[in-house]
Amino acid sequence: MKIAAISDIHGNLPALDAVLADIATVGADVTVNLGDILSGPLWIAETADRLMALDLPTIAGNHERQVMTFPRKKMGASDAFAVERVTPVHRDWLHGLPKTLQLSDEVFCCHGTPDNDLVYFLETVVPGFTGSASPGLRMATLDEAEGRAGDAMRGVAHGVILCGHTHIPRVMRLPDGRLVVNPGSVGLQAYDDDHPHPHIVENGSPHASYAVLTRKPAGWQVELRRVPYDHESAARRADDGGRPEWARALRTGFFA
Repeated sequence: MKIAAISDIHGNLPALDAVLADIATVGADVTVNLGDILSGPLWIAETADRLMALDLPTIAGNHERQVMTFPRKKMGASDAFAVERVTPVHRDWLHGLPKTLQLSDEVFCCHGTPDNDLVYFLETVVPGFTGSASPGLRMATLDEAEGRAGDAMRGVAHGVILCGHTHIPRVMRLPDGRLVVNPGSVGLQAYDDDHPHPHIVENGSPHASYAVLTRKPAGWQVELRRVPYDHESAARRADDGGRPEWARALRTGFFA
């Protein structure tokens, strides 16, 4: 079995199309979408239309929840941009997305962690931390990641948990053998956030990210793929929408 995992598209249609074209070359049996689909100053309705037509196994991320439930005055700029552009048909689709998904006997899908769409799985926010490429953020310890995994896929030989949310491609094998895979972000390679403390994520390249998992006799082979696309068109759209910080992130993979 071969699985393509995509996540955190954030309305970046050119990046999504480039990733889908790359997936076609690797011959995946199924492509799963791990959420945070539309929020951002880019192609909201167009991205929703594209994905609805594909009918991929898809879960909701925190931004789907926020767009569908937050009052307008509590939304950030990216969610507010999205909510003004989703149609009733798009809203019905978003309402129907599950929070988690059991993709197969061996593969479980969530956005953040199995029980919280806002908690980072394989990274930990540490106020003032400077020991990594992303200020305020470090790789999670094994104990932290194992605790966040909870009972998801516990006791399953070669069990895999797919997650997104942080936009950082990463693979971690837990002490009990469970494999946690974050495919990174299709649509946004740098951002800042203040939950639960201020931090920055920077991947250092505009390439779109996704993962391919192939079941081998000894377990799962994981390939983290970085795909070039017309990132300048996305950056121009962000600039035109008055979001220069998004434009820089889209052009460079750096936030500041």
